[in-house]
Amino acid sequence: MQIFEPNGAPRVFGVAPGADFPAELARGLRARFAGQPPEALARCDVLVNTARMQTRLREALMTQGPGFLPRIRLLTEIAGGEVDPPLRTRFELSQLIRQLLQAEPDLGPTSAAFSLAESLFGLLDEMQGEGVSMEILDDLDVSQHSLHWDRSLRFIRLIARFLGPASGGQARLRAAVTQLVADWQDAPPAHPIIVAGSTGSRGPNAMLMHAVSRLPQGALVLPGFDFDLPDAVWRQLDEPLESEDHPQFRYAHLMAALDLPPRAVQGWSEAPAPDAARNTLISLALRPAPVTDQWLRDGPALGDLHKATAHLSLIEAPSPRAEAQAIALCLRDAAVCGKRAALITPDRTLARRVTAALDRWHLTPDDSAGRPLGLSAPGRFLRQTAELLTGTVTAEALIALLKHPLAHSAGGRGDHLRHLRDLELYLRRFAVPFPDADALADFAARGPERGDWAAWLSGALETRPEEGERPLEDWVAAHEAFATLLAGGTEEGTGELWLKEAGRAARALFDELTLHAPHGGAVTGRDYLAILDALFVGKEVREITQSHPEVMIWGTLEARAQGADLVILGGLTEGTWPSAPSPDPWFNRQMRRDAGLLLPERQIGLSAHDFQQAAGAPNVVLSRAARNAEAQTVPSRWLNRLTNLIAGLPGQGGDAALAAMRERGRHWLQQAQILDADLRAVPEASARRNPRPAPAPPAKARLSGLPVTRVEMLIRDPYHIYAERILKLSRLDPLSPQADARLRGTVLHRVPEEYLKSHPPGTPPDREAFLRIAEQVLDAYCPWPATRQHWRARLDPVAQDFVTWNAALPGTPVLSEQKGAMTLAEPPFTLTGKPDRIDRLPDGRLQIYDYKTGALPGAKEVVHFNIQLKLLALMAMQDAFGIGAGDVALAEFVSLGSKFARRDGEADPDSVADTRARLLRFIATYRKPDQGFTALRAPKFEDRAGDYDALSRRGEWEITDRPETLRVGDHDE
Repeated sequence: MQIFEPNGAPRVFGVAPGADFPAELARGLRARFAGQPPEALARCDVLVNTARMQTRLREALMTQGPGFLPRIRLLTEIAGGEVDPPLRTRFELSQLIRQLLQAEPDLGPTSAAFSLAESLFGLLDEMQGEGVSMEILDDLDVSQHSLHWDRSLRFIRLIARFLGPASGGQARLRAAVTQLVADWQDAPPAHPIIVAGSTGSRGPNAMLMHAVSRLPQGALVLPGFDFDLPDAVWRQLDEPLESEDHPQFRYAHLMAALDLPPRAVQGWSEAPAPDAARNTLISLALRPAPVTDQWLRDGPALGDLHKATAHLSLIEAPSPRAEAQAIALCLRDAAVCGKRAALITPDRTLARRVTAALDRWHLTPDDSAGRPLGLSAPGRFLRQTAELLTGTVTAEALIALLKHPLAHSAGGRGDHLRHLRDLELYLRRFAVPFPDADALADFAARGPERGDWAAWLSGALETRPEEGERPLEDWVAAHEAFATLLAGGTEEGTGELWLKEAGRAARALFDELTLHAPHGGAVTGRDYLAILDALFVGKEVREITQSHPEVMIWGTLEARAQGADLVILGGLTEGTWPSAPSPDPWFNRQMRRDAGLLLPERQIGLSAHDFQQAAGAPNVVLSRAARNAEAQTVPSRWLNRLTNLIAGLPGQGGDAALAAMRERGRHWLQQAQILDADLRAVPEASARRNPRPAPAPPAKARLSGLPVTRVEMLIRDPYHIYAERILKLSRLDPLSPQADARLRGTVLHRVPEEYLKSHPPGTPPDREAFLRIAEQVLDAYCPWPATRQHWRARLDPVAQDFVTWNAALPGTPVLSEQKGAMTLAEPPFTLTGKPDRIDRLPDGRLQIYDYKTGALPGAKEVVHFNIQLKLLALMAMQDAFGIGAGDVALAEFVSLGSKFARRDGEADPDSVADTRARLLRFIATYRKPDQGFTALRAPKFEDRAGDYDALSRRGEWEITDRPETLRVGDHDE
């Protein structure tokens, strides 16, 4: 059976960029087997490089009519057989690397051992796959390189002596191909064998392609072969250091190995390229540097560029969000018009943004990459439980884990969420940063229904292993037990942890980890967490969704096996497409070249080939964001070349063609802006400004008392007092105590209080004692070392002034931080206060001091707003603090902030009497049923956010608006 004429030369075919490769491959197969018996095609072997290509080719053949199908196999299936699991090998390598890191800690932390083992395993597998013997390591000269590369080479040489048989995918494939080629030399197969879709970038693939091309009925079919590239340019693609980033470099290397000129490559089918003029344009744009002279020489031959760019659009979005919106609109428009459309991008963040934007039209794209397993519900749950497995349990981490949808998912989820809410409020209220068994027991004692739930949680936390090194299998077992216990809850079973596609994928990962963990040695909890994170990397899960059949999102690899009417190339920024070469901790670029390994530019060359292939589709949109979250972006090198070439050919209408491309892209950006503007539109009633609220509660709900420290707030922002004292709403305390202004105030009030106990007025000033007390108080109240040092440093400038001032005071301290109360008006209004310090003078008069950690109030503030000291003086004169009534000789603010300062509180008898009268009038006013509590009546700072801004709908009214009294509650008419 012959479908190819024998000619003795390697047989190589190509398909032009932009063509639907599986469809063209199927069409060519059908054409070559026309006239053959029906079963002839079934004797043909077609070897492809990806499972998606395998599926698409089968679908394309069936689309072209009934008949037998060829044997379509993956290149990797040639290896076959049982092999040593790569994970076990990586664990064994990680043990050796961990010993190296322990011996030389400057190389990195031991938690990086498994990641380094991953990269080392890949390097050794690549060496064996490319046919590079371990002996080459002895010949590498690193004398001109840094010490790091010398150490890495010595380590690789050392472990290479103990390596067993090759177990990596590339190594096994090369061994299998070598054996297969030897068998073919003895007995070459007579049936057709075709290798399709591979560029031969890997050694084993290239070896197989060389052998197949020389078989009697063997052939290669190359995707995206550039038939427009001149011979002179092909000859330039001979030096990897200079040309390996060119899209056709791998083909030039393959043709040279086959001793075949590129012009000998034949077209696989008679179908023309979707846009031959555009292919020629892109071929010229991507020529290897230097290219400017070739652009000027060959550019005029392109003719009118309007034809080449007629179906090419350029989106230059101002932000990633705008780019995603514009792409989503393109995809939706294609779906409405019945076209097959695809977004091709290596940027998974962009893919997720586009998916989210399409969701507003209930349009779910078919995403070939699926969802990263680590970001799925089981993946997140397992990562969170692993983080909680060691160390001290923090309130934030525990609450976040218990709120996960998989926590307590076996049953009783409603009760779980109710108890969890109560636990969170308990931890916030009592400032429990590290909840343990005692804290959970106290929580359970405060509610009759909490016992079983708290016992389950406490028991789960007790299963966590202790800190320190232990065998990896112990960590895995402890993690699985901890995770399943939390997922099951108080019910039997493991809940929904291992269910659905993501759960089954996580279960498979854990099974593999459990199987090979005995080869991982002893690790710490931090090492185990790093291993788990590394295992999640690259794992994807395809969840069953009702996706649209004609709207796709592809990665660059999947795009080689696909075709669409509209192709959008998204994320065309440098560092994204192409991505920056991955750092190699073992071999630098020159060492790779000397060893005969693949250079980092290989991946850029493959990405360039993907770009050239995709950019030749019938309708193409090129897209990029001009700026990301951090800075301006740089256009992808290929997009930069293409736009520069087009703009540099005004004689061929290049400037007008580029402007038209941008205008077509701008249309989608404008549509995205209109869509956003439409979503921002609100009903007319809502568009009107809301009133500045002044709620007026009924008399029975109004204030019956107030601390002296809140009187200023009542004057400045009555609404705040209404929400705080009448509605009794308060801001939630943080789950983790913070070094905020309130804590700083507590600390800096405690320091002089403690100093005063041992150094009353009249004793010699002792700055060192003051600072020692400050350190003791900071140690007791402030658990953050950096904050302690900062606050301690801020006390240095005021310490000497304070102790000197305190020593010279004439009075005797009689009260410190004790609460008192007095009743004013009728009906009764209770005024409460807690002075920082009151001294009694020898003549019986009192001196009141109020410590401030911030700026002291101004003179006008003391008169009109900050009347705290005057009210304390009023209370002291009425013996509200139980120390005996007395006249007030002095009321003073004392600053312990950035510098020591004092300000008179103006508590002379006349001022105190006037303040009392004002307060009574104030109380009477706010007892009137129609008096509203105005929002921001006289704020000190208008631009500062308040605790009740959302409640008052601040932002929907202006502070200059007239307040509108709103009667709230049940008023007695």
